[in-house]
Amino acid sequence: MASLFVKVHRITQGDPLYPRVLLKRLGAAAPGQLTLVGNLDLIAHYKTALFCSARAPGDVILRTFDFMQRLRDDGVTVISGFHSPIERECLRILLRGQQPIIICPARAIETMRIPTECRPAFEAGRLLFLSRFIGEPRRVTRESALRRNELVAALADDACIAYAAPGGYTERIVERLKSWSVPLLSVC
Repeated sequence: MASLFVKVHRITQGDPLYPRVLLKRLGAAAPGQLTLVGNLDLIAHYKTALFCSARAPGDVILRTFDFMQRLRDDGVTVISGFHSPIERECLRILLRGQQPIIICPARAIETMRIPTECRPAFEAGRLLFLSRFIGEPRRVTRESALRRNELVAALADDACIAYAAPGGYTERIVERLKSWSVPLLSVC
């Protein structure tokens, strides 16, 4: 059995691995440090972000799952918080593939354990956990989820918005993505 102990990396804005797109898009709000666990090379991949409001219509859910299967089969690197129920199910779909995945928890990850369902992908070097939080919070909060989603959006080369509830937080992320001219993909 593989060890549960993982190496935690920190990169600062001055590090060559630090994504310059964060400085460009977030400016002074860019995190000074990022915490990473897993394959650091994945941070340089072309990344498709996934966002979905907590509740979505049934037809949207089915189309989103089909779209994730296509991304998985095409080997596309997907980045997300994988927090909403639909995003979590998308992660399960992606974990059955061979493509890279970047998971951005809305909390500090220095002491996290790799979830059992993620271990095969982690051990295969196709998984990266990336967080903007150092030490705190230890549990997800509304504020940390908002800041995490902003980070995911800022790192995205394109984005899949499965569903954005009118007036919700995901709708705000869509506006940020549009302001940065990030292409939005359709799940149809």
